[in-house]
Amino acid sequence: MLTWLRGNGVIWPNLPVICYNRMEKILGIIRHGKSTWDYGSVSDLDRPLKESGINNTIDISQKIRKQDMMPDLIISSPAIRALHTAIITARMFNYPYDKILINPLIYEDSKDAILQLIMAVNDEVNCLFIFGHNPVFTSLSNFFLKRPLENVPTSGAVMLTFDVLHWSDISKKTICKESSFFPEKDKF
Repeated sequence: MLTWLRGNGVIWPNLPVICYNRMEKILGIIRHGKSTWDYGSVSDLDRPLKESGINNTIDISQKIRKQDMMPDLIISSPAIRALHTAIITARMFNYPYDKILINPLIYEDSKDAILQLIMAVNDEVNCLFIFGHNPVFTSLSNFFLKRPLENVPTSGAVMLTFDVLHWSDISKKTICKESSFFPEKDKF
């Protein structure tokens, strides 16, 4: 794996990513796992994950964990499929379940509202994982990415590292690393 050392533009193989001033914020934009539509009378908020959604979430969480991206804070949509995805991921990272925050903005609102939520996160948090839905999560990811994605698939994760001290300073210009983790069938 090649990583990019931002300060002088040199590419070094097999070295960890180093942001210019060693101060960074990591944002994980993670879409919920594949859910079922088998329960016709169940509301959208209450739709559960399919078995493939559970298995893909475990796989993606393991891949993220291998990158040493450990969440300091997890925020989830209140939808059962997003919350279940967040709980599975929390388990994979030994993150306490009772520390998962549930925010209805992630289910109901726009990219701009979620961006404001992220930018208001306490600066003591260095690694934030948010769990939610499309089309907003693809739009949010594309707001930052140099090359836009057509779609963030279910269980997909876009991981962004910013060279900033404060969440309020995150932008496309302050990204020093971007990576994505998608289920095998959805890889580009």
